Formats: sequence, C-alpha cells, structure tokens
Amino acid sequence: MKIIACIKQVPDSEAKITLRDGQVSWGDAPLVINPFDEYAVEGALQQKEAHGGTVTALCIGPESARDAIKHALAMGADDGILVSDAALETLDTQGAARVLAAAIGKLGGADLVVFGRQTLDAGTGLTPAQTARLLRWPLLSLSGAIKIDGDAIRVERVFEEGRMAVSAKLPAVLSVVQSIGEPRYPSFMGIRRASKAEIPVWSLADLGIPAPEPVVTRLGLVSPPAREANCEMITGSSPAEIAGTLVDRILAEKVL
Repeated sequence: MKIIACIKQVPDSEAKITLRDGQVSWGDAPLVINPFDEYAVEGALQQKEAHGGTVTALCIGPESARDAIKHALAMGADDGILVSDAALETLDTQGAARVLAAAIGKLGGADLVVFGRQTLDAGTGLTPAQTARLLRWPLLSLSGAIKIDGDAIRVERVFEEGRMAVSAKLPAVLSVVQSIGEPRYPSFMGIRRASKAEIPVWSLADLGIPAPEPVVTRLGLVSPPAREANCEMITGSSPAEIAGTLVDRILAEKVL
C-alpha cells in the first residue's frame, strides 16, 4: 500500500501573535511539525503496519520545513518530499491543494492520502477536501478509526454529536482526529536515520504547474484604538445613600 501523509511546519503552540506593519507575525517562535499532522503520520503508520507498504511525508514550505519532514521520518515514515518555491510564500488553502495534488501525481498517485484535521496556524481544515476534489477521490474527513479490506476503506467519523460510519473505494483522502491514537514518539534509531536522510526538494517547475493565484484576499490588520476608562467609586454613609447617588448618576448619564 502506498500512503502519503501531508504535513506542514507551523509556529510552536506557545508562540505569541504580534502585529507588524499591518500583518500578523509569529515573531521568533520556533517552528515545529503541525501537532494535528502528527496524528496523520500516526494513522498512516498504523495502516502501513496493518497492510504493508510505504509512508511518504509530503510538505510544502521553506527549507526549514525539512525539520518537520525529519520528525515524520523519525516517527517511522519511509521517505519525504519537500515542495519549496519562492512563489509559494503567500499560498492559500486552494493553492496548497493544487500543489499537493500535483506532487501526488508526480509521485505516481497513492492508495491513501492522510491529513491532520487542520493546521495550527490557519485552522481552516479546508485543504483535505480541496485536495480530494482536485484528485477526484472520495474524502473521508474527521476519521477516528480506519479499516481497509482490499480496495474498500471504512472509517468512523467523530463529531461532537456522535459518530458516523462511512465507506468508500480506494484511493481516498482522509483527515484524521485524535481518536486515531496517540502519535508515537520518534525512536532513537528513527532520529538517527532521519538525520541522515536525503530529502528531495521540488519546485513548481518540477511539478510542471504555474504559481497558484491566491483566491483569498489578505487584508491588513490594525490595532484597536486606545480606550480611556475612568473608574469612579461612589461612597456614602449608608447603602441607601450609595444606591440613591448611583441612580441619580445613571439617570444623569441617560444610561436608562
């Protein structure tokens, strides 16, 4: 079975958001593999262990995103591919889906493509569905349990309201949730192997596609105007006097 785990590098969850020149900035926060994508790698590895095959970690990002791929390799993925191009710096979810679909095609397709439920930085959760649409494969989202029998796949989708069992024919695209199982820790041997791994880097030219045109318009952000708040303590010799003064003040300010 050929399985592709789509991952992303994001700022650490402890990072504080700041505003610089009208744009959101994560500052100098360390970059890590998207925590939800660790579950995607875990789900992919579970299916590899159950049915054999390979797991490829696929990532779009700058050169630093190699570290996210190495994390997946240390967990047990067989190889990784980084798609990196200067034209992808302002990528939206639809553009990411186009790039991922092209990369999956260059890899010769797959039996299963696995995503985390969302990314920590944007959190839209749209890319799995958009990628499935471009590949023309069924989407099984929010999967908490996976069972594959031949060319049929059955998953248990997890919602706040309950669970739903759905099935489809392979190949398919999945997004998984935490119910899939706690992500395994990278082993010592896995870390050593990942540190020596050669990670191919593909550009848009290698994929044979133009730079995706952004569909989402990014608006600049502004800080809210400063507000001055004055606090006045109403005093009196008795609760009744304080209440009376408060009522007079409320009526004078036309609050009521």
